[in-house]
Amino acid sequence: MLLKPYRETLALPKVISVLVVATLARIPIAAAAVVLTLHVKLDLNLDYVEAGLVGAAATIGGAFGAPVMGRLIDRRGLRPVLVLTTVAEVIYWLVAQALPYWALVPAAVVGGFLALPAFSVARQSIAALTPESHRLPAFALDSMTTELSFMAGPALGALVAASAGPRVAMLALGVGILLAGIGLWLLNPPIRADHEAPVSAGERVDRREWLKPRFVAVLAVTMAATVVLAGTDISVVAVLYAADEVHWIGLVMSLWALFSLIGGFAYGTVRRGLPALALLAPMALLTIPVGFGGSHWWLLAALLIPAGALCAPTITASSDAISRMIPAAARGEAMGLHNSALTVGVALGGPVAGLAIDTWGPKWGFVAVGAVGVLVALLVLPAELRRRRATSSESATVPELDPPVAPSPADAEQAAAAALHDAELSAARAEAESATTRR
Repeated sequence: MLLKPYRETLALPKVISVLVVATLARIPIAAAAVVLTLHVKLDLNLDYVEAGLVGAAATIGGAFGAPVMGRLIDRRGLRPVLVLTTVAEVIYWLVAQALPYWALVPAAVVGGFLALPAFSVARQSIAALTPESHRLPAFALDSMTTELSFMAGPALGALVAASAGPRVAMLALGVGILLAGIGLWLLNPPIRADHEAPVSAGERVDRREWLKPRFVAVLAVTMAATVVLAGTDISVVAVLYAADEVHWIGLVMSLWALFSLIGGFAYGTVRRGLPALALLAPMALLTIPVGFGGSHWWLLAALLIPAGALCAPTITASSDAISRMIPAAARGEAMGLHNSALTVGVALGGPVAGLAIDTWGPKWGFVAVGAVGVLVALLVLPAELRRRRATSSESATVPELDPPVAPSPADAEQAAAAALHDAELSAARAEAESATTRR
């Protein structure tokens, strides 16, 4: 019974293919930060400050580029954008390893801007492939596979850089991006559902129709969540380094990722999801006391369990909320903005935690990023409460005097198409379950 939502979701056409290809495509992207850092430190013989500036430049480029690429996907379709970004990023990695530092920084901005949109494309495709009843487990699977990519990517990048050198690792990233782009191009995952207008129809949606306070609130919650996650990374390293337990860092990080995977899996089985805000607030609050519970690795890992278990569910809830509130013709740009919020949060989390650690000590890194999360939750809470009151008022209002309005032919046609789409999905699920029973 617990696995039923996942079985039904994975039985939907192309869902497994999208998850597998997206997971593999994200691995070289996840390895980029550590490889760039090692290149600046070892090949260019510069400090971590300079390495951080290169990473910040790539982050800034990605934050601006993701919604632009998403908008191009909405307007031109997926494959042209995949060709553009794959070619551009492969050239970037081939050239970047030979550039002097003064040229590497602006090149990183361009490389980030034209980065392969593997993260947002996967979420956009999941929204197109799944009915709303299966979005939650589908996005939970996406969050869990993303976690796996970030567990494998940095480790592989560091391994190649340590054994063959950072420049070879950068060339390997170029090859990985090329394979990822080709894989996505061949798969060509759908970005619109069957009952939605195709890209070729040229449907346009004004930003004023969807870029509203509720959407901005979801982006703020998403960014705050990754501030907490990135800051926790730095704080774990600092606390264990100060306690002379550096050799346990890898294990604690792996356990923390495991807690997130378990939490994401459990969240995907619930019948009705929670608002992202309701998950961010306890995650941030539970992060604050982690550093004060002791500096032994096993105690630190135990204290990370409750906050870690809420990591993947928070990201899942934000993706699910955006997929439901954004019209299909603007879904690419909206998912691009969601990816930007994730990226900016990661970029801010490290410096926020680092400043607190340098000023007050390692344990205060958890306090700083947890406080940021709580503050954002408090700022967003009034808007969420107003929205809920408005929704309750609308549902409680029953019109009595106005006669029913007949649907227009276009609305009726769209409703029929949606009903046909849901019927086809139900038939596919039934066929898959029947095949499983026969086996």
